[in-house]
Amino acid sequence: MGAVLDGKRVSALVKERAALEAERLRELGVDPCLAVILVGANPASQVYVRNKGLACKAAGIRSEQFDLPEATTQNELLELIDKLAAREDIHGILCQLPLPRHIDEQAVLNAIPPHKDADCFHPVNVGLMTIGTPRVLPCTPAGVITLLKEYGIELAGKHCVVIGRSNIVGKPMALLLLQENATVTVCHSRTVDLPSVTRQADVLISAVGRAGFVTADMVKDGAVVVDVGMNRDEDGKLCGDVDYAALAPKCSFITPVPGGVGPMTIATLLQNTLALARQKK
Repeated sequence: MGAVLDGKRVSALVKERAALEAERLRELGVDPCLAVILVGANPASQVYVRNKGLACKAAGIRSEQFDLPEATTQNELLELIDKLAAREDIHGILCQLPLPRHIDEQAVLNAIPPHKDADCFHPVNVGLMTIGTPRVLPCTPAGVITLLKEYGIELAGKHCVVIGRSNIVGKPMALLLLQENATVTVCHSRTVDLPSVTRQADVLISAVGRAGFVTADMVKDGAVVVDVGMNRDEDGKLCGDVDYAALAPKCSFITPVPGGVGPMTIATLLQNTLALARQKK
């Protein structure tokens, strides 16, 4: 049976370090603050935003939440972002995704100034990450790297396969793995004979958003499997992309869902907020 990559345990360690850093910054006269914008009443988004607020409070990071109705116009949302960007007491801004369909998501992400971009979604910050000089890091991919390192999993020279090529997880995940000197393959919906590729992986990371997508025959013995998926099964129970029960006996390490990557995402958000609070204007 593979060892569990316990994101709850590791995120607790990261949060403890974040709390110490937040206290140090306050002693220097900087009170770290994250502004979180939620548009509409998406139940999953409401849960995510609430959890982020609780994590900030536990780490001693001030947070302000701005709840906007579903009918909010794009201009109204952009006006709020401009006001938050102008406030010197706010160091990080996050706009919870997804946004209502009538709002241009990329236009909103581009409106958050790079020096207040807590999610690392602004093109400038994506570019800085790509060349290896990041201001902040994308929360989920960076959380995965932190989790793997905490368990002493060596990435240099290993073949890492990422399933998924989204801007939020797949692409930045591949870049961060490259910066750890891994050999990286990115798979997607057009990949031919996907199982033959995934069976080559020393580390397999799935971020496709399909329950039970990764089956036991797609993974070699002893592989490390990281499940980024957050789905609901037929019974409405939270699950990942990976058939956990079937894969666990084959893996050296595997993440559970929930309790794996999710807590690491929020822990990285705290690190990003602190990094933005530390920066010189």
